[in-house]
Amino acid sequence: MPETISADRARRSDAIAIARVICILGVVYVHAWTGLNGDALAQLRGTGQDNLRWALMEIFGRSAVPLLGLISGWLVAGSGRSRGWTTHVARKARTILLPMVLWNALGILFVSGAAWLFDLQAPTPSSLEWVAQELFILTRNPDINVQMPFLRDLFLCMIAAPLLVRLPGWLLVLVALLAAAAQVAGLGPPVLMRASILFFFVLGILARRQAVEEAIARLPLPVALLPFVLLMMAQLYRAIAVGDGEWSTTQRSLDLAVRVAAAIAFWRIAWMLAGTALRGLLLRIEPYMFFLFCVHLILIWLGGPLLGKISGDMGSPLYPIYLILQPLIVLLVVIAIGSALRRVAPGAAALLSGGRLGPARIRDQPVLVRAP
Repeated sequence: MPETISADRARRSDAIAIARVICILGVVYVHAWTGLNGDALAQLRGTGQDNLRWALMEIFGRSAVPLLGLISGWLVAGSGRSRGWTTHVARKARTILLPMVLWNALGILFVSGAAWLFDLQAPTPSSLEWVAQELFILTRNPDINVQMPFLRDLFLCMIAAPLLVRLPGWLLVLVALLAAAAQVAGLGPPVLMRASILFFFVLGILARRQAVEEAIARLPLPVALLPFVLLMMAQLYRAIAVGDGEWSTTQRSLDLAVRVAAAIAFWRIAWMLAGTALRGLLLRIEPYMFFLFCVHLILIWLGGPLLGKISGDMGSPLYPIYLILQPLIVLLVVIAIGSALRRVAPGAAALLSGGRLGPARIRDQPVLVRAP
């Protein structure tokens, strides 16, 4: 029995790492380079390439992200260190908040710098208030690193974590319901950019208490995937055929339901992959995932137009190949940059990766995964 428990814990740790790989690579599709502005994209609406783009964004991007918040809540609920508020918040400031600010600063430096020097079509500083918003995400989403509100809101959840992990179950359910209601109602800013992040964070704490992750891991794969498949069909029909309409509350309700089903589906997929030959490769990739999450939009701003000269903008015959390969291209560049930085400036690599790219680690053995 102890050997079985140990094996299950090791596989669960591996599954958490693999889930991060799946989720963060999928986020690249949400921000994939198209070479077109909003008006030009609207003209392609309903075409095969537009439908492909929406399918990739919804299935692998927006739908996978909630699992990251859920995993964070799950890990916090099982960590004794999360109960000491001062040390806990200081640690999360170092591993979440500081990298966010540094990467936002690098985004301004490289992306706005390229706009000035090379006429790149990208945001440039217009005021000190703009710079402050880009760096710290005070009351609105940034213009360059648009993925960073996740880290901002996750850090706020971490600030509240020492209280949340002490709440009784019924109060946690109430917090989750309030966060879900706020998301459906379109509320949250400027406190939370996305109330759904708090919702999934609290769900993660509840899941830990009830061992929900074990129950999902025991589900037959088709059973775990079916709700996601059915809801995703409705989501894609709304996104592709209907578009944004007047029923915003209904749309946000469907979106939240899809994300819950997606968290279940992707966790079951991660658990399955943790028992396959792909496990070793995915675990070796995982330490680069936080780095990739933070840098991928800078790479897309700068590198998208260069590779786009080969494929052409969205609508060109070769563009679908470029679109599908973008997560892999970004991953290869990130591994090259991260590995080089690890050798040349290990302190900077550790700082920009929130401690995840410190001294080289062997990832083909089970390793307990820390909260992001």
